[in-house]
Amino acid sequence: MSSVNEVINFLTIEDNEGDFVLISESIEEKFPYSNIDWAPTYEEALNHKFDDYDVILLDLSLDNISGEPLIKDMRNRAPKVPIIVLTGYTNKAFALKSIGLGMSDYLIKDELHPEILYRSVIYSIERKKIFNKLEESEVRYKELFQFNPLPMWVLDQKTNNILSVNEAAIRSYGFSYEEFLEKSFFDIQIERVESTSPSREKEPNYCEKISGLHLHKKKKGDTITVETSVNNININGEDVKLVLSIDVTQKYIHLRTIEKQYKQLKEISWVQSHIVRAPLARLMGLVNLFKMTKVELPQEEKEMLKHIEVSAEELDGVIRDINEKASKVKGSGF
Repeated sequence: MSSVNEVINFLTIEDNEGDFVLISESIEEKFPYSNIDWAPTYEEALNHKFDDYDVILLDLSLDNISGEPLIKDMRNRAPKVPIIVLTGYTNKAFALKSIGLGMSDYLIKDELHPEILYRSVIYSIERKKIFNKLEESEVRYKELFQFNPLPMWVLDQKTNNILSVNEAAIRSYGFSYEEFLEKSFFDIQIERVESTSPSREKEPNYCEKISGLHLHKKKKGDTITVETSVNNININGEDVKLVLSIDVTQKYIHLRTIEKQYKQLKEISWVQSHIVRAPLARLMGLVNLFKMTKVELPQEEKEMLKHIEVSAEELDGVIRDINEKASKVKGSGF
């Protein structure tokens, strides 16, 4: 909270010099390190840079402008500076209304007292700091939402109707902003492609119907595969769903191609393990059978039988090597 030892810069817009003197004395009593500038007319006030001040004290009834037009113009010119309205008894009702128009507080001149002024100034400055931070936070959120390169939606938590979309969603899907607002999210998200992994189901904002891999339909009727995630958030006091989608169409096609190739590899592995190995085993059995017989073969036939045996063993080694490599692929997680 602001301290009386801090330098506080005041701008007092007051057309009555006597009232300005009284206000200045009250300020100096409670804020000894203050700087006080005076603008006796609104035209002169406009020569000041409002953002240079910590608080503005504004007479509600100036010669050339007063009441609501004055308040609205000041609010537009000094959106980040707390403004305290100074008024007489006759304008007390409107002074109260001015709070709803963006003023920080109001003070009745005839009741002005240093302690009352002090509390109003301190609380107005602190409240404005909080409001400014909230506004900055809201601006950052809007920028993160609007300028995010990925499509995003804001949905009604109960109906899943689309309340807002960002520019990326408009570019990607082809619908206008107004067309999106006429739709439910499930006019866009038409079919689940895969179940969400168990680990994702444990996420705090997991939503069975939205989270996971889905088909989304664009305006022209073509579909894309997207991975969607959802977060429950509060925007301007309203609980909504914030949905983010990532186009994984090419990635999904690539994964399906890899899975198809893996299936073919498994089939080849099975064929060479069972179909090719069977006749090879019979061939090696015949070679061993010849070797076990007592019949003496001519030298030329012995050498031929030896070549057949070596070739069969080489082929058996090749098959074993293929089996070993295929088993490693199986263990890789594909």
